[in-house]
Amino acid sequence: MSIALVTGGSRGLGKNMALSLAKKGIDVILTYHSKADEAQAVVAEIEQLGAKAAALPLDTAHVAGFESFVQQFKQVLADTFGQERFNFLINNAGVGVYTPIGNTKEEDVDQLVNVHFKGVIFLTQHLLPLLTDGGRIINISSGLTRFSNPGYAVYASLKTAIETLSRYMAKELGSRGIAVNVVAPGAIETDFGGGAVRDNAQINQQIASATALGRVGLPDDIGGVVAFLCTEEARWINAQRIEVSGGMNL
Repeated sequence: MSIALVTGGSRGLGKNMALSLAKKGIDVILTYHSKADEAQAVVAEIEQLGAKAAALPLDTAHVAGFESFVQQFKQVLADTFGQERFNFLINNAGVGVYTPIGNTKEEDVDQLVNVHFKGVIFLTQHLLPLLTDGGRIINISSGLTRFSNPGYAVYASLKTAIETLSRYMAKELGSRGIAVNVVAPGAIETDFGGGAVRDNAQINQQIASATALGRVGLPDDIGGVVAFLCTEEARWINAQRIEVSGGMNL
């Protein structure tokens, strides 16, 4: 039995990742920021697929809370899954802050750094003793590290940092047989960043016209890629950035 932890797994891409993992027979622990009802609904969906699941609250911007989260996590591993360790860590939790450089406030930068960089580093650090040798870490980046859309300078810069961090993780954790990869979605129809890609017809059409496959991405386009990277077939993929964008801005 394999167990995955998906941060931010109660909605959007994280929810799709959690369900895609369950479809491959992988049990899932997902985290949520504030909406416990949404998280429990995803747990119920996973259980309907025949896998075990649990949900825990976690604010990935609050590093000081990670120690208590790990204690809760260990308890759930034991009580719900009968295990002491887990196999796959998917660092997905994130926030979208649209902030042109000229209008960027220090608190905007602090929030993005805390969630998208510090949170990933220190949550991974706290969980490494519980991650099995031969396990996997998948960090979520963005197509915005390859192409530029005004307003996302800080967000994209931190995702670039995550891509570099992931290569270092792969190098340092290789002795434990842990593979580390990056999945970089293009523009996806979710509620992320206020749901503009999903809800604004002009933005949606603009992105579709800039995409080789002629449409905007959907959550179903992403979750299966993350789940694949947790399979035995993907065992030799390591330190790679896999963009899943349908060919945006080629």
